[in-house]
Amino acid sequence: MTIERIIRIMAGSFILLSLALGVDESPLFVSRWFLAFTAFVGFNLLQSGFTGFCPPEKLLRRMGFRKGDGDACCG
Repeated sequence: MTIERIIRIMAGSFILLSLALGVDESPLFVSRWFLAFTAFVGFNLLQSGFTGFCPPEKLLRRMGFRKGDGDACCG
């Protein structure tokens, strides 16, 4: 599995989990503050698209995962 795929899976999972925990109508609701985490992940995806800086990419590369054809956070 490439770094790009891992980062996409991580971002999607974090967003879905934080929405499930932060939306009042969800059966898993804990606190609306989990929506701040959703915004944080979205902001990181946005900034990495412009700057190319992606901290998870650096961490995964150090862990030995291989890089694919494109930039990790940008697609």
